Amino acid sequence: MNKNIVCIGAGYIGGPTMAVIAKMNPDRKVMVVDVNAERVAAWNSPDYALPIYEPGLVDVVKETRGKNLFFTTDIEGAVKECDTIFVGVNTPTKMFGRGAGRASDLQFWEATAREIKAYANRDKIVIEKSTLPVRTAAAMEAILNDHATHRFTVLSNPEFLAEGTAINDLLEPDRVLIGGPQDENGLAAIAEAMEIYAAWVPREKILTTNVWSAELTKLAANAFLAQRVSSINAIAGLCEATGADVDEVARVIGADRRIGPKFLKAGPGFGGSCFKKDVLNLVYLCESFSLHTAAEYWSGVIKMNEHQQERIVSRLFKEMFNTLANRKIALFGFAFKADTGDTRETPSGRVARLLAEEHVRLAITDPKALPNARRDLADLDNVEYFDDEYEAAKDADAVVVMTDWKSYPKLDWEKIYDLMRKPSLVFDTRNCLDRKRLAAIGFKVLNIGK
Repeated sequence: MNKNIVCIGAGYIGGPTMAVIAKMNPDRKVMVVDVNAERVAAWNSPDYALPIYEPGLVDVVKETRGKNLFFTTDIEGAVKECDTIFVGVNTPTKMFGRGAGRASDLQFWEATAREIKAYANRDKIVIEKSTLPVRTAAAMEAILNDHATHRFTVLSNPEFLAEGTAINDLLEPDRVLIGGPQDENGLAAIAEAMEIYAAWVPREKILTTNVWSAELTKLAANAFLAQRVSSINAIAGLCEATGADVDEVARVIGADRRIGPKFLKAGPGFGGSCFKKDVLNLVYLCESFSLHTAAEYWSGVIKMNEHQQERIVSRLFKEMFNTLANRKIALFGFAFKADTGDTRETPSGRVARLLAEEHVRLAITDPKALPNARRDLADLDNVEYFDDEYEAAKDADAVVVMTDWKSYPKLDWEKIYDLMRKPSLVFDTRNCLDRKRLAAIGFKVLNIGK
């Protein structure tokens, strides 16, 4: 087999992953292919105006693009040229038919499998990179190997990236997981995939399993992380009711080595492309195997997350004399987390829509996510978008900090106070600002879990 690699799908998975693989494997040709010509053009843009924002990504692309990293729309040519094919296409939650609202929509994945089969000119290793339901590899293998003239071996190599730190997560991973068939062909394919990562990842961090375990591990890992977020937010509500401080509670809980401090930060809830989708997928799988109590358990993680966003609006409602109509509220941050422009399942989106139902005048600002915010909220009236935080805050009744951008604590909050209507309210849903300083300026300050 040759050493050329292609990834089908030039999104949040394919672009960064292949860029780092190219950087760390300069002897391999790495291609990223996508049917979206506009997206590919952005990856190839002379000024490196890439289609996604990720710290450090531009530097890696500058180092590799045109040398051993190439972006193209030529799927047929890429499949024929490369013997290792990663599949990183979108697998959103299915919104129609059986499993609607829970199961993964696999239509793009299936179409990709059929394209690979149609264009293949010799044996190929096909590696699932997208998050997929357990046993999807069996379906892909059935499609690929049905009356095939070439042999296709399907592996699962799920990504464990966090947006905002994806490049560092790729360069210094906690682990790389490769699952495959436990027969002669499968073990040989696993060894080939391991060589890609062994260029920079210590061998002891490259874990191998059967293919079903690898597929389920990705869903389970995201579900566990989402569960921690919902758990600390459930405790936050109790802290508000009793006078406890959720940050202090989380600090002490996190000091227990059996628990640890990660993902114990109270806030507006989780967002992004993975957590909700993967938990819902897990719910559907549990229901499919008649594990109804387990399905209810994981459904509770989603319900708690949605409840947290409702609580934010309820607390605003209560603090503003039980009416929000015609109030101006500035949302500082629309991305689901700092250091990304991604707004998929962002808590800000749901809070904005809940506020719009109360006839609020919304002013939205974000360093990276405004284009996506305009798209996501295009159907709403009374929404303005600002590149400048001070303009967004002008004449506002309240500022609600929804994303923990590092620039927000450094803003001139005295100036913001002067620009706002009085009394002036700051709801710091990320608990990232200096509460005492804001109170000294004159703000009424709300926090999550305090």
